Amino acid sequence: MNRAAVLAGLGTWLPENVVTNDELARRLDTSDEWIRTRTGIRQRHVIGPGQSTGDLAVEAGRRALKSAGTDQADMVMVATSTPDRPCPATAPDVASRLGLTGVPAFDIAAVCTGFVYALGMAAAVIGSGTAGSVLVIGADTFSTILDPEDRTTRAVFGDGAGAVLLRPGDPGEPGALGGLDLGSDGSRSELIEVPAGGSRQKASGRSAEETGAYFTMQGRAVFSEAVRRMATSVETAADRLDWAPGDIDRVVLHQANARILAAVADRMGLPADRFVSNIGRVGNTVAASIPLALADGVIEGALRPGQRVVLGGFGGGLTWGAMGLRWPDISPV
Repeated sequence: MNRAAVLAGLGTWLPENVVTNDELARRLDTSDEWIRTRTGIRQRHVIGPGQSTGDLAVEAGRRALKSAGTDQADMVMVATSTPDRPCPATAPDVASRLGLTGVPAFDIAAVCTGFVYALGMAAAVIGSGTAGSVLVIGADTFSTILDPEDRTTRAVFGDGAGAVLLRPGDPGEPGALGGLDLGSDGSRSELIEVPAGGSRQKASGRSAEETGAYFTMQGRAVFSEAVRRMATSVETAADRLDWAPGDIDRVVLHQANARILAAVADRMGLPADRFVSNIGRVGNTVAASIPLALADGVIEGALRPGQRVVLGGFGGGLTWGAMGLRWPDISPV
């Protein structure tokens, strides 16, 4: 097919409430130094009373549409692991609130790889001619599923949303997505999970408290899997675009942990300054992390038109994925 999905708009939204490391240290057995040396995070944004994932998604989606100079989209995908409700999906409500009632809208649950998965699905939909434009939103509010007494997860995760509008275009033009690589390994799903809340726990007859109602992560195993999977996926996506690793100008990975980003750079043999990072300011925002990093990269001058850029993610499932593009001349809102 000669029809590609092209990045046309970029928008982000963060809750106003900022929680610093020092504030966490006043409530938990931790310190600013302990958090920064292990994660690179200084602060994170957290939703306030009455706010939800859908609220953040709407604001980011509205800004992506504004960035693209339109108020229309033919389809809406929301990548999230913290939907407003278990049923129905969050995306139809988000679409309706954006004035897009009637368009197909659905959620994609691939945790921290959700945004890359959604980009891949959107590119396929546009490439097939099924839709003319797709609004892809990554939004999560992990503060709602964290154990309030767990200093490790509380220090890492923040809430936020980021969105892009994709339009049809030529595969050779700036902003055209390509080189898609996706994968999963469900045999290691226990490394990143919320054990309770689904049919498995409810059918077992055990309570959510017995099974585990909060998010859990096996840090050491996740670290090694994340580094290996993201490095390999980024290299695969680049190869499919006929780029050698050294040809990549910028890598924008899921912002999981500063040490993971550094380890991926080392494994790929690339300078650390080619990796865009905003984790210190926002923490791990799950499906929102890549679009948030893209926006900050543009604002800070790290992403410039014409650069070869590869996006990569890794998350629960286990899932991973990557794809590339030549960066377009775009202004995030």
